[in-house]
Amino acid sequence: MKIQLLSDLHLESEAFEPEPHPQADVLILAGDIDSTWRALDRFSNWPVPALFVAGNHEFDGRELDDAWPALRERCAQFGLRLLERESLVLDAPDGRRIRFLGSVRWCDFNVFGPTRLQSALRAGSYFQRVMGATKGGVLFDAEAVRREALDCRVWLAGALAEDAQGRWDTTVAITHFAPSLQSADPRYGKQSGTASFCNADDDLLPGAALWLHGHLHCRHDYRVAHADGRSTRIVSQARGLADKGEANGYDAGKLIAA
Repeated sequence: MKIQLLSDLHLESEAFEPEPHPQADVLILAGDIDSTWRALDRFSNWPVPALFVAGNHEFDGRELDDAWPALRERCAQFGLRLLERESLVLDAPDGRRIRFLGSVRWCDFNVFGPTRLQSALRAGSYFQRVMGATKGGVLFDAEAVRREALDCRVWLAGALAEDAQGRWDTTVAITHFAPSLQSADPRYGKQSGTASFCNADDDLLPGAALWLHGHLHCRHDYRVAHADGRSTRIVSQARGLADKGEANGYDAGKLIAA
């Protein structure tokens, strides 16, 4: 199966026109497509199945408890399949069955371990104030994000541990936040703010043959080897912001094999 992966398009401010790749079998949107949601209509009548995992900016200035059902309804209007702690199995052209697992997988701020957790939470507080979202009527602050993130991780760990029992042939995980510090943006390295972008989900990687993510405004394509001889390919195809030079060299036509 050939995947077209798009994320961090930020169409609320960026001038970019997404186009279907003629050889793609599925489109994956890995979050931060448009904080206003208006540009989601650009994916209406997409020629192949379009799966959407929301990013943090899809909730800017919103109440999460209200935003989730509203976003799901808007996606349905345009034929987008929103995945949040959900799985979907699609048939590949070669007859294999590909399972897609999707979740925002918010950051739990623990990528550097417990000794740096508090400094990571303090750094994350800045991003949450800018985001300006609420949950249950109170600020969706770093502590609230961490709670949400840990719930996402529990679901993801359980799903990745499931026995296929003939129901699928391979698993593709889709998260907005990165699953490993190896995806850190080289511009910022291992400073505490990086914990707002990467999780320490390295122990979950063996459950997926392919892991797609966004959030960091840089591109990655690397493999992580496992003790049993298998490996997980991790790909980020984030466009980012043109005025910061992040879109330089962006290849919206890159296809990823699953």
